Amino acid sequence: MSSYPMRWLVPNLGELCLSGPDCCTTVTAYSSLVYIFAFAFTSLACFASLFRARRISDRDTRHGLMGLLAGSGAWASSHTAVLLLPGFQLKNAAYLIGLVFGFSTVWAWLYFASAYTGRSYHRDPTFRRAGLATYLIVVAIKLTNPFHHGYYEAKLVNNGFTHLVIQQGVIHWTVTGLSYALASIGLFMLFEEFAESEHDTRIVAALASLTAVPVVLDIAAYSIPELVNIIHAPFGVAAFAIGTLFLYQERFLAVHFSADIDDAVVFLDDDDRIRDFNDAAAQIVPGLDGRRGDPIDRVEPLADAVGTGRTVLDFRVGNETRHFLVTESDFSLGQTGHGRMLVLTDVTQIERQRRELKRHNEQLEDLSVGIRHELRNTLQIVSGNVEAAQQYVHSDPDTAASALSTASSTTARMREIIGDLSMLAEYSQTVEETEPVAFRETVRTAWNRADTNGLELFVEGDGAIEADESRFEELLYRAFVFANAVDGSSVEVTLDGGELIFETDGERPAATSAETFFEFAESAPTAEAGMALPSFRTLARAHGWDPTFDAEYEPGIRIVVEGVVACPSETVAS
Repeated sequence: MSSYPMRWLVPNLGELCLSGPDCCTTVTAYSSLVYIFAFAFTSLACFASLFRARRISDRDTRHGLMGLLAGSGAWASSHTAVLLLPGFQLKNAAYLIGLVFGFSTVWAWLYFASAYTGRSYHRDPTFRRAGLATYLIVVAIKLTNPFHHGYYEAKLVNNGFTHLVIQQGVIHWTVTGLSYALASIGLFMLFEEFAESEHDTRIVAALASLTAVPVVLDIAAYSIPELVNIIHAPFGVAAFAIGTLFLYQERFLAVHFSADIDDAVVFLDDDDRIRDFNDAAAQIVPGLDGRRGDPIDRVEPLADAVGTGRTVLDFRVGNETRHFLVTESDFSLGQTGHGRMLVLTDVTQIERQRRELKRHNEQLEDLSVGIRHELRNTLQIVSGNVEAAQQYVHSDPDTAASALSTASSTTARMREIIGDLSMLAEYSQTVEETEPVAFRETVRTAWNRADTNGLELFVEGDGAIEADESRFEELLYRAFVFANAVDGSSVEVTLDGGELIFETDGERPAATSAETFFEFAESAPTAEAGMALPSFRTLARAHGWDPTFDAEYEPGIRIVVEGVVACPSETVAS
């Protein structure tokens, strides 16, 4: 893609090239015939690719590639003309026109490389003016070569066959060096983009490398008689164009579309089938790797996000849960049609803050409900019994004494409620630091604290849990208080991977739903157990866990806490 012609001999079609002073060979004639067809095909391929390149949606990339194809096609056509036309004037004119088109491909290549890789050099006024000035100066020198002969000297020689002999000048080698340097800059931009891209760019990089391969042919033509000493650069551009626009267009444009995107990207076609994705997406989304060509609904997490516009999905990355905003946008991959691009942006910090704020708001509402429900009820009981004692103190002393006794015990219950609400307010703060807490030992400690009244305990699972030890113990204690209140005969605590499961065969509270199970007074069979479930939920959420009530569990009551991080027992500090 540069004007770097070496010294070359171009015979007329059908003539024989002399390999020695006394012998003739048909090698050059056959080589010339092959070259004529090769350059003609290259010219047609470049011009045909223009129709394909017009479908590229990005304007700058489209213009750059179309300029490269048009210049290379014209350059290849001029080579064909040099090989076919008779006479010095026609051959020399075709050669000179080829030099002009050849040098234009350098700038088209740079424009394309800058646009494709998401850079802005091609739009910079300084670069544009400098490039145009350089091009016009070199073109002027080339076009005026018949007068100064500083770029090259040409003559038609007939020593057994007629051919054009070109002797390159100093200006030619200067322009050739400039062309090589500029073309290398374009290749550098492309390969840097391929290296940083998280797509599989091996095929696209190989196609880009084809643009540099003709230089090897140019050099080899000096010593291999079967090769004609002519510029081979259009071959590389044609191969690059055919490969990127016809064979691997989706991969070629996918790299371009995600050039400015550092996030995970998944490309879908019109039928919601997975076209492509980058390495970041494969590392984040489970089950995505190896799914090219499959419907998106086979990758369950992403299937929920398609069609929603914007949604936040949670994925387990390493040892933590991270949150990703999934956004959709339409795109076009040339003639292969339109599709959608799913971009997964890591919004973990913002989402955690949002969820934390939401949880605090819900916690304040829980405290408000707890105060209204628990304290108001106990105050009403105390007030009613005090009034009854006043009413019957003279007429029925026994009734008055019983009322005062009830008021006294209710007052004691109020102190417990205040203590529970204080604990709820204190423990509702987000757990900032966790440590491995022995699972079985903590379950036993909480069990010994609770008044279990003959309940039987079963523990399944080993290891440890990343938690705040005191709050985790309090969570278990609240679960046992509730299990005892529903008159069960047994309670089972299971640690299964990322889930902590509580099951009891006690009586399920009436009119209980999964949405209201943990609310105040919804699932409280006794006044003493009224704070157990709200406290359980608060302690779980403070760890970042998600407690849910399994409404379909028939034998009794089942609570599942998701998001627990289990670890080996060896990690527990001695």
